[in-house]
Amino acid sequence: MWFSPPVELPSRVYARMPDALRRMERSEWADANRAGAPVDCFLEGPCLDATGRLYVVDIPYGRILREGGDGLEVVAEYNGWPNGMKVLGDGMLLIADYRNGLMRVDPEAGVASPVLGTVMSESFKGLNDLTLQRDGAVLFTDQGQTGMQDPTGRVWRLGPDGRIDRLLSTCPSPNGVVLNSAQTHAYVAMTRSCEVWRFLLRADAVVAKAQCFARVPAGISGPDGLAMDAHDRLYICNPGHGCVWVVDAHGVPRYRIVSATGRSTTNCVLAPDGRSVLITESATGTILIAEVPAP
Repeated sequence: MWFSPPVELPSRVYARMPDALRRMERSEWADANRAGAPVDCFLEGPCLDATGRLYVVDIPYGRILREGGDGLEVVAEYNGWPNGMKVLGDGMLLIADYRNGLMRVDPEAGVASPVLGTVMSESFKGLNDLTLQRDGAVLFTDQGQTGMQDPTGRVWRLGPDGRIDRLLSTCPSPNGVVLNSAQTHAYVAMTRSCEVWRFLLRADAVVAKAQCFARVPAGISGPDGLAMDAHDRLYICNPGHGCVWVVDAHGVPRYRIVSATGRSTTNCVLAPDGRSVLITESATGTILIAEVPAP
């Protein structure tokens, strides 16, 4: 490191999965990701609707949950492994689903429907996360089981006209994806190489000079979900070290948000105030909150 150590910031518990909704069961997801150990839930994909209500997914059980008056409640359940999630302008939820591809969920009716499951009849490796462009395009990561041994993960863009572009195809486990505030550049977490890549977005989908924008310390897991605030500070969730790193627009590390419980800090979203960040701690089924100083 060529920079001063980042300032540590505390977090606290904001909400947790109700005990009544936890399922301590062995599942196909647990067999593949937790060596067969039963998992009662695994929260991910936090996002906020226009009224500030929080949504999260429960990956192993294909559930979408919403923060209600009495805590988290299930608004939809379907046969899939939902991961990254965003709220569309019409209130529908768009989900990067590892099993099914892009999915659309109506949170009021509790109905899930497919958006994109293949490209030229070929299935995806396994989608992880997504982000939205203001013009209606969707960027999403196709992670599967890629890593340092197989750096063939992909980043796709689905245009509002249905055009599908493969932007990157040599990724060692592409995970979180986010845009800067001007939406000129994309940032992608490469979990297994412990990097975040940055590249220019072009209408013709030509990508050149993709850059390593930031690195996190090596460990048992690299960067996961990403978020960007209005000052172009990048929030990098790092379950390997139980924290969220905050780096400025030039890639300089400024803060390290420390988990109040558990180490699986997998994803985050900025609250409407622009300074509070909500973080999923997946292993304990907890949502954390922290405040980051203004720049």
